[in-house]
Amino acid sequence: MQDEEKNQNAGGTATGEEAQPTGAESPAEPPKNPNMKWYIIHAYSGFERKVKESLESRVQAFGLQDKIGKVLIPTESVTEVRGGKKYTSERMFYPGYVLVEMDMDDHVWHVVKATPRVTGFVGTGQQPTPLSDEEVGHIVYKVADSREKPKLKVKFEKNETVRISEGPFATFTGIVDEVNEDRETVKVMVTIFGRSTPVELEFGQVEKVA
Repeated sequence: MQDEEKNQNAGGTATGEEAQPTGAESPAEPPKNPNMKWYIIHAYSGFERKVKESLESRVQAFGLQDKIGKVLIPTESVTEVRGGKKYTSERMFYPGYVLVEMDMDDHVWHVVKATPRVTGFVGTGQQPTPLSDEEVGHIVYKVADSREKPKLKVKFEKNETVRISEGPFATFTGIVDEVNEDRETVKVMVTIFGRSTPVELEFGQVEKVA
């Protein structure tokens, strides 16, 4: 009985994992067709998701599952701090572009090009240019990295007054002395025991004083 329960539990765990694939991992999977390469198509800005849905429907309708693989809209997680609370949302880092994995030929080219709200391929002249393995890896890595550590959409400036919201100095106010956008940190001058002391904090640990 114990073995059966273990097997049932193991099966349940596996099912849960399969039900939650991450968009960052899927582009890295090997394609069914080894001739497939990644191409970039232009889409009307704001209609990227509609283009993705339309293209996936056309793949089914034309039976092109072996010629067109994944359709990807590269996005990054962005966290905004509003009223002391963090809100995370997805933002496209290549607005107006959709990545499509395909084994390119004239028929596939026409099917994709004729998709509503698609304006064309990225490439020279009439010849679409596939992405290099390095470019694909960079985009996939960027998607994965942003999901693990969302960017904070906030702008701090030197000499700005801020309030510390987390850590041992929570509720203290101070003056921004340095901003490091790459590391997403700020150095805040805080008055402690009558002395001005520099404290390095992450963007998420401080908030602007209205």
